[in-house]
Amino acid sequence: MKTITSIRELQSTLQSEKLKGKTIGFVPTMGYLHEGHLSLLQKARTENDIVVLSIFVNPLQFGPNEDFDSYPRDYQHDENLAKDNSVDFIFYPTKEEMYPNELTASVVVHKRINVLCGRKREGHFDGVATVVTKLFNIVMPHRAYFGMKDAQQVAVIEGLIKDLNMPITIVPCETVRENDGLAKSSRNVYLSEKERDEAPTIYQSLQMAKSEILEGETSPLTIIHSITEHITKFTSGTIDYVEIYSYPELKLIEKLRGRIVVAVAVKFSKARLIDNITLTIPE
Repeated sequence: MKTITSIRELQSTLQSEKLKGKTIGFVPTMGYLHEGHLSLLQKARTENDIVVLSIFVNPLQFGPNEDFDSYPRDYQHDENLAKDNSVDFIFYPTKEEMYPNELTASVVVHKRINVLCGRKREGHFDGVATVVTKLFNIVMPHRAYFGMKDAQQVAVIEGLIKDLNMPITIVPCETVRENDGLAKSSRNVYLSEKERDEAPTIYQSLQMAKSEILEGETSPLTIIHSITEHITKFTSGTIDYVEIYSYPELKLIEKLRGRIVVAVAVKFSKARLIDNITLTIPE
């Protein structure tokens, strides 16, 4: 395994591998790796000759009151896990390497953003789309792997790939969970002991909603009410949203049918947790 910090060196190295006929699998992250990230690396390992992991906390996707400075970082931890999971190259650029000058152009996302997390995070997905575009242009992978825990991000990136005709296959991967159902997240470390005990309620509420839907409930409002009631009753967190949309279009629906996403965000004292399930309901 080799760590590369230079864009030019990484491009040259990967171009040499491509000329040998090797396929490139890419896992972009902001580091502080956990089992969710590792599942993406393992999937990439099984489907590609070369696996590239990027670690870059992207300032463009953080708002003025968000946790960019306090976002957890531990490169030694990440490097050890990357070695254990057979990563070939870690791309670990500095902010100055990625953004040496003020941007003269950036990516602006028009759809799939004014719902869920995007509603209250103006410019967030523009920052995500810009850095992902840069990373795709640097790595030029055959496949890129993203976790479905952030289903909105996956939807936005799938739209980006399609609209800009990028020759990359996006591979969405199932959310990895703790034994009690809590979705793995770098932000889980911010939970107090009491909040950690309560947090699995989020996934429990989604599972209850799934059961109701599979039993024939077709009203989004009924499902939203059930989830809200359950989380309010069994946690001290504050619900940010409970929403249901078509997927990946992220459009409002009046009746539960087709492919949908049921998504939740809950704020605890020092952590905001998101989770979701996607379902395909016969017409």
